[in-house]
Amino acid sequence: MPDRALEGLTVVECGVAGAAAYGAKLMADLGADVIKVEAPGGGDPSRALGPFPGGRPHPEKSGAFLYLNCNKQGVTLDLGRPRAQELLMRLLGRADVLIHDFPPRQAGALGLVYDRIREANPRLVMTSISPFGQDGPHRDFMAYDLTVASAGGWTWINGWPGHPEMPPLKAYGRQTAYQSGVTAAMATMGALFARLRTGRGQHIDVSAQECIASILEMTYTYWPYMETMAVRWGQRPLQPVDFFQCKDGGWVFALCIEEHQWQALVELMETPEWTTWEVAANRFVRASNWDALRPFMEEWVSQWTVDELYRAAQARRIPFAPASTLADLLHSPHLQARGFFVEVAYPQAGTLKQAGAPYKLGGTPWEIRAPAPALGQHSQAVFGGLLGLSAAELAALREEGVV
Repeated sequence: MPDRALEGLTVVECGVAGAAAYGAKLMADLGADVIKVEAPGGGDPSRALGPFPGGRPHPEKSGAFLYLNCNKQGVTLDLGRPRAQELLMRLLGRADVLIHDFPPRQAGALGLVYDRIREANPRLVMTSISPFGQDGPHRDFMAYDLTVASAGGWTWINGWPGHPEMPPLKAYGRQTAYQSGVTAAMATMGALFARLRTGRGQHIDVSAQECIASILEMTYTYWPYMETMAVRWGQRPLQPVDFFQCKDGGWVFALCIEEHQWQALVELMETPEWTTWEVAANRFVRASNWDALRPFMEEWVSQWTVDELYRAAQARRIPFAPASTLADLLHSPHLQARGFFVEVAYPQAGTLKQAGAPYKLGGTPWEIRAPAPALGQHSQAVFGGLLGLSAAELAALREEGVV
């Protein structure tokens, strides 16, 4: 059994959207040897994303880049040049996986074509992440996170229930990139297991739009079953499912749609008169009259702090949950006890706290083995040591702008 779950697996990562970087990160953190290919000069666009220590932008201090690229080796290649594509093919000849997030047309121009790569290495698994997939009428459409979130239906259902006048809303950050990165990593591991039986690699087509559409829980069944849109339009069919503000300014989420949950909540509220009215008789009736009932519950919640109400509800098995701020998460005693957040020392950015793994492997543990690479940090080791280029050849390639 290897010391790390994916030890011995070689992954080459190329990309610009964050999806390939996250998918490769998940494998790198479990021990895979990931070689990250960046463009000479500016490198991965994530290097320009904040936050930055002290608010001063620096390509080696981007919080987004550092988080996404621990445990990787970094090389540079201008894939728009034929000589760089030749070097990439030599690299892929020694690899198990290629993961990239270029749209199909751009990927083709950069030489990331599966038939060509398969000739160099029939065992290689090539995972292509793109906004809309490798075929279909939208295959060549360009997209940012907002585009994909909207195309996948996420922004449409995201909003305040009962207020159709409000515009669609997007979740913060590059969530669609991370979701498609998770999907890509899972599908890649599936293809690697298949290779154990067949001895052959394959091409994996990941559509970010479909990644988002596939996680919209129950939204497709609301209309054919109940002729209503999930979450955004109209009233929820069951209540209470709502957020309420407490007296300390924090928010809690109440989900008491089962009758035994509601009865426990009524007892916690000491059975106020309004809970005995006919308009609160059951979860369907409560939903139909929630605009009238909500103010009563809102007033009751406002007499508690978040922590007091959460603990009181938990003691009675009532599904209440604090709406944690990011500061709440960073200082959570529970997450601290589990060691979720880790501190990583970076040569230029200093020591930063970042999220660790959301899982624990008992036999082959997750770990941060190395900080994110500086731009082109491992070009000599990879092109010289792995591919056998001499110092003079590498210097000439640098002069030409190939690496």
